[in-house]
Amino acid sequence: MSSLASHPPQRPSPALQQAAGLLDSEAAGLLLAATSDISMIVGEDGVIQETASGALDLESEDIASWRGRPWIDTVTVESRPKIDALLRDAATGTMTRWRQVNHPSRNGPDVPIRYAGLRPRKGGPIIVVGQDLRTLAGLQRRLADTQQALERDYDRLRSAETRYKLLFQLSGEPVLVADAGTRRVTEANPAAARLLGRPPKRILGQDVADLFEVSTTRDIAVLFAGLRASGQAGDLVARLSGGRGETRLSASLFRGEGSTSILLRLSPLASAQAGQPSDGGALDVIRRMPEAFVVTDPGRRILTANTAFLDLVQLATEEQVRGQALDRWLGREETEALALFTTLREHGSVRHFSTVMRGAYGSVEEVEVAAVSAPAAEQPCLGFTIRATPRRAAPVHTSGHDLPRSVEQMTELVGRVSMKALVRETTDLIEKLCIEAALRITRDNRASAAEMLGLSRQGLYAKMRRYGIGDLDAGDAELGPDREQ
Repeated sequence: MSSLASHPPQRPSPALQQAAGLLDSEAAGLLLAATSDISMIVGEDGVIQETASGALDLESEDIASWRGRPWIDTVTVESRPKIDALLRDAATGTMTRWRQVNHPSRNGPDVPIRYAGLRPRKGGPIIVVGQDLRTLAGLQRRLADTQQALERDYDRLRSAETRYKLLFQLSGEPVLVADAGTRRVTEANPAAARLLGRPPKRILGQDVADLFEVSTTRDIAVLFAGLRASGQAGDLVARLSGGRGETRLSASLFRGEGSTSILLRLSPLASAQAGQPSDGGALDVIRRMPEAFVVTDPGRRILTANTAFLDLVQLATEEQVRGQALDRWLGREETEALALFTTLREHGSVRHFSTVMRGAYGSVEEVEVAAVSAPAAEQPCLGFTIRATPRRAAPVHTSGHDLPRSVEQMTELVGRVSMKALVRETTDLIEKLCIEAALRITRDNRASAAEMLGLSRQGLYAKMRRYGIGDLDAGDAELGPDREQ
């Protein structure tokens, strides 16, 4: 840390010199002790003869122990040249320049002190006064830490902005960003420019309604009004201006930088020729279904999915889910999805299977699944329809103890899952509940819990690892395999 003042003090005025002449030695000593955090008398040989501290928090540094020691031995290595300079510059009738040195501390970080000295008479001792800089040093460290934190936050924001712009530009889905109040387009990606048949510069600043035919102006106004009022709005099928066909307009409201904007996704619609049946009519109906529909290969990797499924998993395009395993989003636990697929493989179809869908951003939706297997098709596949179900109150049991949610689900699987698989899953659940109860009763005393359950400690630790219960340190992890008593 650099010195805060490197210039020597100014000479006192004549009036101040006259007032100082009225002080006797005792008064001068009191004045020095009161106006400085630390004062010392240093002999011509550099040995400290006397010390005095005017700051209470310096007493813990044992300043009095410096007496009889060379001043240069009380400071850190990098501060020794500054002590040499102070002793060398001390002259009769003038103060030396202020220099900051660091004293090693036994209570923590080094103690920064700013010193200046005065030699009252030639060949005599030096009077040294010092100022404690620990408070100032702490403020400087906090300032430096704050600046570093701001720099890190700025770098994260800049990286996030770069990723957003890159994804926005490279996305194959046409996307517009418009101001929620004025409906003016603020951003448009290249895919939107290609769909609209205009360069991006001619799209920015345009009213969204001007990009579509006049017949859809009212519908777009209603769409924006609904978003501003409730934050939600249904999709809109609108016809692009210039005879560029129809598109499905999906809108989402978001806030950023103190303003409200609307993200518009444009999905082109393939229209059939007049008077001819469309080969993709059935697929178009499936894509428009309000219930989620997904087709996978026998390995459960997604081949196609409709818009409702994309909404459940909180993703924007079908390309993001194609080739991914359906298990990634389906089921509370791996065993639940496995039970569904096992039943489907054994019986060929499943109906009314209650489970959940997990979204990419943390949403969890209660759903009911119906599935069918088509192994004899030209391309063997599995088909799933997924319907959101309303939340139901847990049933009331006369025993006064509510069954765990997972047990309720297992009882609903009777008739759809083999008895062997159901018993195995139930046994695992009961073991987990018993271990958790024993740990709770013994207040996490694992030796007592093992004795209560009739297990060895090794057996208890093995089961805790198996069910993911509690935190096991490295010593517990090395206790060995499961050995039950």
